[in-house]
Amino acid sequence: MSESVQYRVQISKGNERVSGPDGAELVITVPFKVAQSDDFDPTVAFMRGQLKAAGSTGALFEELSSGDAVATIRNLVESDD
Repeated sequence: MSESVQYRVQISKGNERVSGPDGAELVITVPFKVAQSDDFDPTVAFMRGQLKAAGSTGALFEELSSGDAVATIRNLVESDD
């Protein structure tokens, strides 16, 4: 993908786990409680308004369909930072 992407998993206000560069062209944010669910699906979370994105909708859909979103978000949920 040519656009830069940053993922944010919000644990609480002001506390989040981040993967990706500052100033990314696409920023994907999801609450920790949503992302830690065993049946978490970022596409479903987006449709429910739980996953937010700032940037290109086309780039978002590319991230969702490629599987990159679910893999990166799961890694952030499982990290101990």
